[in-house]
Amino acid sequence: YPMTLSTNDQAALRGFDKLPDAANVRMPVVAALDSISMQTAWRRVKSGLLPKAHKIGNTAVINVGQYRTLRAAQMGGSK
Repeated sequence: YPMTLSTNDQAALRGFDKLPDAANVRMPVVAALDSISMQTAWRRVKSGLLPKAHKIGNTAVINVGQYRTLRAAQMGGSK
């Protein structure tokens, strides 16, 4: 099912490469980056293929730096 991103999530997705490693993004942004569903994103978090999500209030977020580091390691390169 296609996911509808909020305005803030759309901005985070467009500017992802410019975000600092200390930034956090919501799970829909991570799912969109990987072209996967939210359910698959959560499965990948659980299996360790995506970094552990943290809660800020009621919102689950993933750290941008951890995401980049994990993706680089999975691709066999450096950040």
